[in-house]
Amino acid sequence: MKKALFKYFVELTGHPVSSSVLKSVTSSRLSRKLIKPFARTYHINESEAEFPIERYESLQAYFTRNLKQGARPIDSQHEILISPVDGYLSASGTIEKDQTFIIKEYLYSIKQILGDEKISNAYEGGFFYVFYLSPSHYHHFHYPYDGKLVSRYALGSTSFPVNDLGLRLGNQPFATNFRLISELSTEHGKMAIIKVGALNVNSIHINDSSKECRKGEEFGYFSFGSTVILLLEKNHLFQPTIPTNTEVRMGQSVGKWNLAPRD
Repeated sequence: MKKALFKYFVELTGHPVSSSVLKSVTSSRLSRKLIKPFARTYHINESEAEFPIERYESLQAYFTRNLKQGARPIDSQHEILISPVDGYLSASGTIEKDQTFIIKEYLYSIKQILGDEKISNAYEGGFFYVFYLSPSHYHHFHYPYDGKLVSRYALGSTSFPVNDLGLRLGNQPFATNFRLISELSTEHGKMAIIKVGALNVNSIHINDSSKECRKGEEFGYFSFGSTVILLLEKNHLFQPTIPTNTEVRMGQSVGKWNLAPRD
């Protein structure tokens, strides 16, 4: 019961009024009493947080907490692609022609997600990852590899949460939810980091808009529940290093570029 209630607080609803009320409640000092039960319910490692739990002024402040420096080691090996977030790897694989993603029993096309057929066609034959961030996860996102930011654009009008209820009742929610796409140019080709908001007001916050992107560097966070999709251009040297249905931490290896092409 507690877990369901907390999930409702941090993933919100698809209705603007109820979402606004919940956002106000979780951002107020009145929600401080919810922080410790929230941490216990989701078995959050309090020792990783930047500050002691008593320092946080609201449930929202705790949900968007920073971590202590060094809490997430970065795999700095040059050939390694790291996870941009803490989360659950719900899907991954080769990007086929007219690729669709099965997310919570619904199909979403890559063109819908990126909003442009020309952009989506560039990723055909590449590789994709879908990371789901639950209420228990650290909700900041980081660059998965070194590169240069070549474009950043927003799509959609937020309407449904990225959770079970929203994906059952929403009319193609990935096509309407607010999402922010960052495209990077790297030595191995382009990659797109797609941040999907989880309510009808933008919950995606960008902290760093510089063009130079360094692996492991934080560039923003989600203020409520979220999903991140990572797309890579085709490169025969690339192979994943982690299976789907796996819990991942930001900074750990999820793929690598080999010296020889994979079969």
